[in-house]
Amino acid sequence: MTDTSLAARGVALDLLRDVLRKSVPFDDAFDAHPELASLQPRDRGFVRMLVATVLRRLGQIDELIQSSLAKPGLPKAAIHDMLRLGTAQLVFLNTPAHAAVDTAVELAAARNAAPYKGLINAVLRRIGREGAAMAEKQDAGRLNTPDWLWLSWRSAYGTARTRGIVEAHLHEAPLDITVKSDPEGWAERLGAIVLPTGSLRRPAGGSVTELPGFEEGEWWVQDLAASLPAKLFGDLAGKRVFDLCAAPGGKTAQLVVQGAQVTAIDRSARRLERVTENLKRLTLEAEVLATDAATWEPEAPADAVLLDAPCSATGAIRRHPDILRVKTPDDIAKLARAQSRLLARSVELLKPGGTLVYCTCSIQPEEGEVQIARLLRQDQRMERWPVTADELGGLSEAVNEVGEVRSLPGMLADLGGIDGFFVARLRRRLA
Repeated sequence: MTDTSLAARGVALDLLRDVLRKSVPFDDAFDAHPELASLQPRDRGFVRMLVATVLRRLGQIDELIQSSLAKPGLPKAAIHDMLRLGTAQLVFLNTPAHAAVDTAVELAAARNAAPYKGLINAVLRRIGREGAAMAEKQDAGRLNTPDWLWLSWRSAYGTARTRGIVEAHLHEAPLDITVKSDPEGWAERLGAIVLPTGSLRRPAGGSVTELPGFEEGEWWVQDLAASLPAKLFGDLAGKRVFDLCAAPGGKTAQLVVQGAQVTAIDRSARRLERVTENLKRLTLEAEVLATDAATWEPEAPADAVLLDAPCSATGAIRRHPDILRVKTPDDIAKLARAQSRLLARSVELLKPGGTLVYCTCSIQPEEGEVQIARLLRQDQRMERWPVTADELGGLSEAVNEVGEVRSLPGMLADLGGIDGFFVARLRRRLA
């Protein structure tokens, strides 16, 4: 094994520990790892793919390991993680068996775990022989989904739809793009298809920054579902819009392109740096403020407010499989309380007659439908402005009976799926 190969797997081992035992979001752990910058781009890509695969397929991987141990009971955490990395390579990444096994054994030696080399070698050799056949018989979607999420989704959406959700999570999401203009022309240049809503879609993989039009600021990466909320305001030309919790800025860019005068707000100055960078690349202008939307006092109310509330992001598991491993029911309850406060504040920031669009990239009803039902019960100044399927390019399965948008990862399967999202559109009454 080369030194760079050993270093890459060592980084992967560290990242797995940070996510699974410290509940650090994968992207944060990845960006913060001190050895990552010394790896070649190809090795960095391998590390990301390897760890993401373990997180996406963790239930299957652990069952394969358990079935391949000579004695019941899993080894200590670090050894278990080495076995997870080896199993992911053998069963899901098509790494040659000798390479996956040998590198795992060498990693054990390098991490002061030499007494476990024999165990690692024996378990992974058995998985190399039998793992693929064993995996074919597994209930992959159910095994990889924590019980509390499975039960939550089954209660909200029924067994069949929950099956669609968890099966969608087994696959990496495609790359969706929002263009300033000329979607058909850019689809041809980018090797993409035009989706019914106007977004472009191409397969995942490769360097986004090297694609045509990126440096020129002609487009930005944004999931189909995430592009929907900013399209629901109607004519925004010359109108004042507050974009609350705005980072990373895709919706801000959409609002500016539609002609709005946008104030983009986020409590994280660090995250707002990305908004500013994106706007600069896109040659778009907006006021950017680092402040807490829940307490911010503008000089005057807005014609429209977009609240993309902080949430559990359970709708984005295809892109961020670590969500399966780091979120808990307590997180949902805490986030729901914050969402309720932000919703109430959004009403105060809105002119009479103005439009409020609330959205989350969560498929937990507590962060979507429940929030809007509560607001409408408690604040008679607000009324629902139902969304129609025509406004979503005919995506009728994503519109519920009261005119809210509820997309689920199992939808649009023939086109590559969609992130889970909730969107509601409300008006503040004139009197």
